[in-house]
Amino acid sequence: MTKARAVLAALLLAGGLGLVVPGTASAAPFCGITWGSLAKSNTSLPVGPGQDPITNIRSGRHACFDRLVVDVNGQAPRYHVRYVPAVTQDGSGFTVPLRGGAFLQVTVATPAHDQDYNATYLPANRDEAVNVAGFRTFRQVAFTGTFEAVTQIGLGVRARLPFRVFTLAGPGEGSRLVIDVAHRW
Repeated sequence: MTKARAVLAALLLAGGLGLVVPGTASAAPFCGITWGSLAKSNTSLPVGPGQDPITNIRSGRHACFDRLVVDVNGQAPRYHVRYVPAVTQDGSGFTVPLRGGAFLQVTVATPAHDQDYNATYLPANRDEAVNVAGFRTFRQVAFTGTFEAVTQIGLGVRARLPFRVFTLAGPGEGSRLVIDVAHRW
């Protein structure tokens, strides 16, 4: 009887220390990422498109995620970013062909032109707006254009992965919309 109690006590102690807990082991999130893959929007700004234009779209590679940055010449715009079965162009409804296993539609409530309709951002190739060759998660960035002062960007990614969206002030009087997509869950 004493041996049985000693074994039971050892098991309880080991379980309490986290050494043995059958069936409850779970891996920590990749790089501590807990973002999720549901749509993200900024609804704290006034309704309607802004007048401060987009000036650039760029990308970067990080250890845990790939990053897309939209530079705006002014205050941070309203945005809506979500996974869609296919990215479509505002106005025409045409499907934008993208490489990848999943597609993020990035809608930014500000134009890519000035008040006189001169382009403030116009990539040499709209289908390959940003070179993402060699990126771990990104497969293609397409600039679909501006319609009624709202700009859309299609982002082809490897798979439906967690992402986050936020804005940053600067440089200068400008702001940045940042979209990070994790390399894995």
